[in-house]
Amino acid sequence: MLEDLYQELILDHNQHPHHYGELSAATHHAQGNNPLCGDQFELYLEVCDDKIIDIGFTGDGCAISKASASIMTDEIAGKTLEEAKELFSEFHKLLTQEGASTSKLEKAMVFEGVREFPVRVKCATLAWHTFQAALNKKESATTE
Repeated sequence: MLEDLYQELILDHNQHPHHYGELSAATHHAQGNNPLCGDQFELYLEVCDDKIIDIGFTGDGCAISKASASIMTDEIAGKTLEEAKELFSEFHKLLTQEGASTSKLEKAMVFEGVREFPVRVKCATLAWHTFQAALNKKESATTE
């Protein structure tokens, strides 16, 4: 029953993504690409005084990658850069380490089951790697 709820949440975020769109006042930007399945996103951040003031993304991909981008924007909007980096680390652990769980992530916990499908882990982490690239002022990120 919990799996059904998680699937519904992923499908809802795929169909109605949060923070979808470019930011005209972006201070950070990066493009993300998953060459295995063709997912491509652009991430925009407005950062002021080490805090993420606004975030947006554009692009398209599979349901998991688009939902992950949407949920990620909810998770990190309004956070300090340090808090957002910590959430990236927690999300990466959640998807790559058996038995890992965290109370720091809220909605992103729906991706815990993706760990069972290694190819889909790249879909779920694309937006997060693109976020990290944007913070490091790199132009692009890839899952390869």
